[in-house]
Amino acid sequence: MQFMLLFSRQGKLRLQKWYVPLSDKEKKKITRELVQTVLARKPKMCSFLEWRDLKIVYKRYASLYFCCAIEDQDNELITLEIIHGYVELLDKYFGSVCELDIIFNFEKAYFILDEFLLGGEVQETSKKNVLKAIERADLLQESFFSS
Repeated sequence: MQFMLLFSRQGKLRLQKWYVPLSDKEKKKITRELVQTVLARKPKMCSFLEWRDLKIVYKRYASLYFCCAIEDQDNELITLEIIHGYVELLDKYFGSVCELDIIFNFEKAYFILDEFLLGGEVQETSKKNVLKAIERADLLQESFFSS
C-alpha cells in the first residue's frame, strides 16, 4: 500500500498515512485529486479504479471514505479486507466509531493504524492482539499522567 486517506463526504481530510516518500506539495495534489475523483463517483459504482499507475480502493462507512492506493499487481479484495479490518478495530475501540471520534482522537486513530499496518503491509492479523497493544498503551499513558 502506498497511502491511506480518510475523508468526509464534504471532502475534508480526516486522516492520512503515507508509506512512500513524497513532497508535501505532491501529497496535497494527490489528496485533492483523489478526493474529487472518489466523491464524484456514484454509490453503485465499483470501489476500485485505476489512477495514474496505481489502483485506488475505497469504501464508504457512514460519513467517511477510506481510500487506499496500491500497486498495479496488488489484490483489490485484500485491500478492501484491510480497510474493513481497520474500521472494525476503530469500532471496537471507540464503540461504533464516527467521524467525530477520528477528529477528536486522531492520535488514537493513527496509533491503531500503526499497530495494524507497518510500512503499508498488515503487521498484525489478530484484532485481539492489536486491541491488547492499544489497551496497554492506554494504561501506560494513564499511569504516566496520573503520577
